[in-house]
Amino acid sequence: MESWLVVGLGNPGPGYRGNRHNVGAMVVDELCRRHGGQLARHKSRASVATVRLGVGPGGAPGPRAILAVPSSFMNESGGPVAGLLSYYSLEPQHLIVLHDELDVPFDTVRLKRGGGEGGHNGLRSISASLGTRDYYRVRVGVGRPPGRMDAAAFVLKDFSATERKVLPMFIDTAADAVEALVEVGLTSAQQRFHAPAQA
Repeated sequence: MESWLVVGLGNPGPGYRGNRHNVGAMVVDELCRRHGGQLARHKSRASVATVRLGVGPGGAPGPRAILAVPSSFMNESGGPVAGLLSYYSLEPQHLIVLHDELDVPFDTVRLKRGGGEGGHNGLRSISASLGTRDYYRVRVGVGRPPGRMDAAAFVLKDFSATERKVLPMFIDTAADAVEALVEVGLTSAQQRFHAPAQA
């Protein structure tokens, strides 16, 4: 059974923990909580935990997944991700990156493989380090900044009080999307999580 590397992007340190930019790392924390994983420091400048995700044939545990949060700043995520792929002998097509996405509304999850980085410095660093954009992304929507607020300032702010009320359920949905991607593949996972919201 194939292994996966699941990376949640964010910035290190307690001052950034609640930022919108750190929502990818929050989802990895949720996956660790679900599966009894404990993030521990790794020589590839990341914290990692090894778990089994999803459900395999006959109800057996799903494939091995290395859950990881780089200990570098967001714009230097590529080095740790490349190092982890090398260490675990995995190809980019077995990489899932969780990241905040301005072009997706808050409380919405979108999945894709490849494509551009949309100005996201973490994705840009990963693509440059790997020499390819051909990896999976779980785009965790944070929405656009209000008024004329700078996008960079917006993602480095904590979620609003209103957003924090639904954030746990949103993180839960994003974690479900990762498990679906591993369990049933991209197309089926997209059909499940890209369904239009009910009016």
